[in-house]
Amino acid sequence: MEPNILVMRIVFMGTPDFAVASLDALVSNGFNVVSVVTAPDKPAGRGLKLTESAVKKYAIEKGIPILQPIKLKDPHFVESLNELKADIQIVVAFRMLPEIVWNMPIMGTLNVHGSLLPQYRGAAPINWAVINGEKQTGVTTFKLKHEIDTGDILLQESMPIGDNETATEVHDRMKIIGANLLVKTLHQLNSGTIQETPQVISADTKHAPKIFTKDCTIQWNQEVEQIYNLVRGLAEFPGAISHLDGKILKIYKSKKEITPHSYELGKPFTDHKTFLKFSCINGYLHILDLQLEGKKRMPVADFLRGYKLA
Repeated sequence: MEPNILVMRIVFMGTPDFAVASLDALVSNGFNVVSVVTAPDKPAGRGLKLTESAVKKYAIEKGIPILQPIKLKDPHFVESLNELKADIQIVVAFRMLPEIVWNMPIMGTLNVHGSLLPQYRGAAPINWAVINGEKQTGVTTFKLKHEIDTGDILLQESMPIGDNETATEVHDRMKIIGANLLVKTLHQLNSGTIQETPQVISADTKHAPKIFTKDCTIQWNQEVEQIYNLVRGLAEFPGAISHLDGKILKIYKSKKEITPHSYELGKPFTDHKTFLKFSCINGYLHILDLQLEGKKRMPVADFLRGYKLA
């Protein structure tokens, strides 16, 4: 008979909305979450008011004790964590942990990662999968060890990526799939029915490093499909970047038009009413949702009503 898994002492580590789905799945299924570890409050907005993470807001609502270390090797934090006597730690969209932290519980530390490992190891797996035009991705649960995202795989579940789906839309579906997979993983770990599988790296293994400004910048000497995928992969945040009349232009939504032309690449075209498009190798990228430097984000028709291209 399977022992009572609900007495297992769990410390949950996460920060953004993606992690809240997994934390909620644990709470909703009656798991014993003894504490939450999340990022310190950060100043945000024009008034730079201290803002709590999505995970902290949820933990407060559910009355779960919270730890917010600035440094994960801080002796006071490590002592507080040790006093919780967790059987297992669960990490979802959090920082890289030092060994003194991830190796503390008797059952180790389990991570929920937004890709089918070993593909797309790194900080931005959903973004890079969409940017690269993948048709499929998924979620992996695995045990943490020294190198990031390299631990033995516990369970995986795949999911399709739609041709026009954005990274945000994939994120919103994936967080639910990941939460359900986490619960399934814990039950199988507890019953001893799970088979740990080492990751095998090959020549075609793709990576998912943190997104920087250079990764967001559109290169108009590419095919329209590539640029369209970049826009999809960076929506709703941080947005693909180009320039218009010498100002930074952020593009959040677009559509593609494949047609031969002989115009210079990156040239803007508009009727000043309904459309704004840029030329690329095999067609045009139509801008649907944008934000020009110094202005608010808006649909293209609203933008064109108040702006005349130089």
